[in-house]
Amino acid sequence: MVKKEIKATILFSGDGTNLESILQENSFGILKNLYKIPIVITNNPNAGGIKKASNFNVKIEIIDSECEILELLKKYKIDFIILAGYKKILSRKFRRYFDNKMVVNIHPADTSLFKGLGGYKWAFNSSLKSTKITVHYVDEGVDTGEIIFQKEIDISNCKTLEEVISIGLSIEHRFYPEVLKKVAETIISPYL
Repeated sequence: MVKKEIKATILFSGDGTNLESILQENSFGILKNLYKIPIVITNNPNAGGIKKASNFNVKIEIIDSECEILELLKKYKIDFIILAGYKKILSRKFRRYFDNKMVVNIHPADTSLFKGLGGYKWAFNSSLKSTKITVHYVDEGVDTGEIIFQKEIDISNCKTLEEVISIGLSIEHRFYPEVLKKVAETIISPYL
């Protein structure tokens, strides 16, 4: 039985599909009793993820200022940050504050081959037969952090970019919570 939960937040900017899958698994599935997520934060007042997050018992904050986000994270004593479609690069100051803590991200490509926005579009335009989804730690670069796990996905039968995105997202929604479970178990293993 887990004796300690990791106090976490999720930062997001868009539709919030990964946000929703993480909150779902945290409430009822494989992440239950591993993470305590009291608050989620978006920099986009029009983010679709706001509506999705409202279905869960979390506070939702809309903040664009990194300084204000840091203050909020200190107030809530957050020690783990999950990026789920967060479209801003975290500054060096922000990363330095969380040096001894963890920040993770999911990226829709092999980070050794493609960094930045548009991973599925890159895979489709490159006529790849398969691509990878990468969960990695966040450092001061863009998608340059240490890889935690990768999952290869077959896109050989995809005729459109929309098909690639659909397949990729359906796998992301299972894969990201699975990786977060493994990370949590590594962090809290001394408390078991």
